Amino acid sequence: MAERTDGDGAVAEPARDYGLSWSGLAVDYEPVEIDTTKPSIARVYDAAIGGKDHYEVDRAVVEAGRKISPAGVASARVNRDLLIRGVRYLAEQGIDQFLDLGSGLPSAQNTHQVAQAVNPATRVVYVDNDPIVLAHGRALLAQDERTRVITADMLDVEHVLNHPGVTGFLDFSRPIGLLMLAVVHHILDEEHPHAVVDAYKAPLAPGSHLFLTHFCNSFPEARELEDVLVRSLGRGQLRGTEEITGFFDGLELVEPGVVPLPLWRPDTPVSEPLDHSGLLMAGGMARKPFADAG
Repeated sequence: MAERTDGDGAVAEPARDYGLSWSGLAVDYEPVEIDTTKPSIARVYDAAIGGKDHYEVDRAVVEAGRKISPAGVASARVNRDLLIRGVRYLAEQGIDQFLDLGSGLPSAQNTHQVAQAVNPATRVVYVDNDPIVLAHGRALLAQDERTRVITADMLDVEHVLNHPGVTGFLDFSRPIGLLMLAVVHHILDEEHPHAVVDAYKAPLAPGSHLFLTHFCNSFPEARELEDVLVRSLGRGQLRGTEEITGFFDGLELVEPGVVPLPLWRPDTPVSEPLDHSGLLMAGGMARKPFADAG
């Protein structure tokens, strides 16, 4: 990506146009410091889906993955396509507020755009720990009163759930769409991922949905891709389908359950067998049940 500099020689972020841009400048915000010497999860994902908001250090991670499995790297695009299908499904079920954890950098058809196309009154809070996401999200704060972007570490569940940008904006007495797409595999076993997910599920009202995708150890080269993530980003952990399904414990799985991403309610028929782009990630959606009337 070409890097522009401001008058002080600091790297300035490039503009992107999504109609409702995340990258517009707001004069009442302080600059955000972005370390361009180390890869970040958000920017590597951006590079993998063909975005423009990343640096050479991020592209190097993607290229290392392509040497192992070019199709596996393409799973990022498959995940993005699933986000669109899943958010549209939730909006059509009447979900009109979303908490998108580890949202990453914007691309075409973000959560708020998909949901608001169904219901313009939908509220969305994006959460990410990468300051570059906040830098691009500032335009949303200025231009879309129904969308918020906050910087926080999703591992600090109490901080996220009690953040004024969340509690003052989303109504937890009503159903919420909780999105954890391609983020839980960055929580290591020693960080207790199931406890983290459970802590986010606990305050959700009945009728809320958890929408989660995760890297899956479904083919031998997947472990090599995991090694690339660990070496480059310091984290990244594949899990099996059974363990991924366990993140939905206590909820009612929506058909077809936890499956390779292309097989989750596809818009068009899917050709099988799937290649690595379709096998690297598994995911699904589940609904928090209402208490039995009796």
